[in-house]
Amino acid sequence: MEEAGRLAPLLAGPAWILALRQTAGRGRRGRAWVEPPGNFAATAILHPACPPAAAAQRSFVAALALADTLAGLLGGPGRLALKWPNDVLLDGGKVAGILLESTAAGGRVAHLAVGIGVNLVAAPPAAAVEAGALTPVALASAPGGGAVTPAAFLDRLAPAFARWEGRLRDEGFAPLRAAWLARAARIGQRVTARIGETAVTGTFATLDEGGALVLDTPAGRRTIAAAEVHFRPL
Repeated sequence: MEEAGRLAPLLAGPAWILALRQTAGRGRRGRAWVEPPGNFAATAILHPACPPAAAAQRSFVAALALADTLAGLLGGPGRLALKWPNDVLLDGGKVAGILLESTAAGGRVAHLAVGIGVNLVAAPPAAAVEAGALTPVALASAPGGGAVTPAAFLDRLAPAFARWEGRLRDEGFAPLRAAWLARAARIGQRVTARIGETAVTGTFATLDEGGALVLDTPAGRRTIAAAEVHFRPL
């Protein structure tokens, strides 16, 4: 992500950076993230020249591209699900995460870095993740997962990302919203969204037309633009 921030102003078009070794990984809210050799860590650099809310929809582009790529490796999509706002689940555990960082000018996003991490060969131990987080899983240890190198994974992911990015550009967010909801984890079930120190619990109803989370709560329907979502045990 730091290299993407350095290179973005120098690039005229989109590009990918693949890290074969990562020593200072980070997740959401600056959390430390360890990426062992063989796992996937890459960043897509885009120049969307759009408002921040529209730039944030690239999280859905990345999630759908990851779902397509993993489904191709697993022989089908049945064991995959998407967790709002930026995780991909395999057999109920977190296999991939997405992190967006941007540079804005004049109220529009000039450069956008879409960071993607995938547990291809190893996952952090459950004790290493925060309380309430889903258990991490690795593709290689999942039934039917097999081995794939980071470079080979990017060869599959990049065209899938380009397809969904093209649909967002040409058709708007509606087809991505529909495709994401068809793969959504825990839709129709109770979840908790944490915004800072505030927690909102309700039934995951849908996404709004911009991609925000919509919960049905005892106090009425709530639309949440940014939060960390926690699942209750099934």
